[in-house]
Amino acid sequence: MRTGRPLLAAAALAVVTTSAAYVFGPGAGESPAASKKKTAIAAAPVAACTADARYPKRELRGVWIATTQNIDWPAKAGLSPDRQRAEYVKILDGAAKRNLNAVFVQVRPASDALYKSSLEPWTQYLTGTAGKDPGWDPLPFLIDEAHKRGMEFHAWFNPYRASYGDSAAKLPAGHPARKHPDWTIKYGGRLYYNPGLPAVRDHVTKVITDVVSRYDIDGVHFDDYFYPYPAAGQKFDDAAAFAKYGDGKKLAAWRRDNVNTLVAQVDKAVHDTKGYVKFGISPFGIWRNKSNDPTGSATSGMSAYDSIYADARAWIKSGTVDYVLPQLYWPRGHKLADYNTLAAWWSDEVKGTDVQLYIGQGLYRVGAKDDRAWTKPGELAAEVGVNRDHKQVRGEVYFSAKNLLANPIGSVDRVAKNHYSRPALLPLIKERGGSAPPAPAGLKAGGSQLSWKPSQGARAYAVYQVPKSGKGCHGTDARNLVAVVTSPSFAATPDATYLVSAVDRLGHESKAVKVKTPAP
Repeated sequence: MRTGRPLLAAAALAVVTTSAAYVFGPGAGESPAASKKKTAIAAAPVAACTADARYPKRELRGVWIATTQNIDWPAKAGLSPDRQRAEYVKILDGAAKRNLNAVFVQVRPASDALYKSSLEPWTQYLTGTAGKDPGWDPLPFLIDEAHKRGMEFHAWFNPYRASYGDSAAKLPAGHPARKHPDWTIKYGGRLYYNPGLPAVRDHVTKVITDVVSRYDIDGVHFDDYFYPYPAAGQKFDDAAAFAKYGDGKKLAAWRRDNVNTLVAQVDKAVHDTKGYVKFGISPFGIWRNKSNDPTGSATSGMSAYDSIYADARAWIKSGTVDYVLPQLYWPRGHKLADYNTLAAWWSDEVKGTDVQLYIGQGLYRVGAKDDRAWTKPGELAAEVGVNRDHKQVRGEVYFSAKNLLANPIGSVDRVAKNHYSRPALLPLIKERGGSAPPAPAGLKAGGSQLSWKPSQGARAYAVYQVPKSGKGCHGTDARNLVAVVTSPSFAATPDATYLVSAVDRLGHESKAVKVKTPAP
């Protein structure tokens, strides 16, 4: 079971003796002399500060960037590298504008690679031809641009999809499905790797470990595709593997065990390679219905447990994921799958565990005429409000990037205005390690520009603007957090007081340093 729990960085800050460094909380605006008198006092006053729930200090806010079938990026195959880079930057700028802090980029749509790989061929979605070298490796650029904006980069893999067609002969030479036809099963017009084969699990794990070891990613991410979604009148023919490896289990239980085994194997491989890299899964939004299981949700949709053999409860209980991100793509009040019901059910599932919960939001559904709820501009923002009512929900991720930019019926801007008016630091996962960097040193205010020396181990810096009056709980929540920047400088307002802290790649925050800009 995971042992990581979110930490309140403010509660861990100690009072310091210099005239520049201050804790968040009462006393942050005191004179240096008063601060020195309190040198031996721990940061107990911070506990007296009450966080404003409207401005959470820590919240994951992400967007999925789908590359399969050129859903989000690149807009179409065959674009020049410069055009591809420009499109990606536009997506990130649109996310940054709304104070999002994470991207989930699909780097392996179907046993292919959006990056230079010796294990699988180049994806067709870059050039239009599977296996064709695009002339550059996009992944370092994709990661760097996210990091420049203070965003986490989660590499999104599809574990079992081998091809969108069902003919291995049409795949590039050297494709794993051509080299190992015994790994594959034709189903629903597509080609899948057989989850029941240890060799398949080893290959998937090897592909993921390769990316973790060679690229500066922050997370490994699976979506909801495990065993294929049911195709009417078709059978997934894994009988030979079941006969060999079934070990007396029932077929459904064996299939779930296969998925659970892969999840545990990937979890271990990721963290053995780089302990700070997170691993999480975005399951279909319904684990099981009450009609299947009395502990399931009061819903009537497809059951991931029974239909695609994805047992998110097992991953949570065994601690083989750092987070779950269920896709709740139904509106509030939906007859078969009510958003309110599912948000509460998933919150209960992670309660008492160290697995974090984020919610997948159905942004792509906004404006759809087949459900009246989605024609209302405020539905998405209201759903985020529901999330905020459950303390177990630590953030949201939106599907998908093209819809984020399109901002259907103004829904994205409404979410940003109502809920993301301030930046947010990432939720802490203790088990992934990390520690607060040294506080920024050499903080100077020249005119309207703050600058400081880079802090070792810092990926970003949090900048708080201290109000001219009111309580001193400036770091308890994000109400005074005006920016999270990645360079050691900030364009400030004249005659204003600021606090600046350093933040490591996992969100651990240093003590804050105080400075006042001169009057104009």
